[in-house]
Amino acid sequence: MSTASLSPALASLYVALGGGIGAVGRYQAGRLVTHMAPHGATFPWPTLAVNVIGSLAMGLLFGWLARASVGAQTGETLRLLVGVGLLGGFTTFSAFSAEMVTMMHRAAYLPALAYVGVSVIAGMAAFIIGLVMGQSSS
Repeated sequence: MSTASLSPALASLYVALGGGIGAVGRYQAGRLVTHMAPHGATFPWPTLAVNVIGSLAMGLLFGWLARASVGAQTGETLRLLVGVGLLGGFTTFSAFSAEMVTMMHRAAYLPALAYVGVSVIAGMAAFIIGLVMGQSSS
């Protein structure tokens, strides 16, 4: 889909609105997961949880948009608002990178390797599950 049907200002507004909502959602989800994690846990559970949830949601969105009979402009609006904005603000691969460097700097190589493996595999699996669910008829 192309943003040609939306003005750049309107497209940016959709991304900004979704991004703000996604960032607040990411913050609150991180607080919740931190609260649920064992006291003193050093593994970055909040980031892992948000990345997997975000991957699932992105798969659902892509799958639904692939099968839904929405117009090009509606599909583009949803892609910008939800996919680029909300889920872009919600997922945290920049935080993932910072945490990886920190873990490696602290010589926590095995947990760092586990974190990379689980993040990538669980994220891809969640995306595929979301994609299949999103493409399924109700």
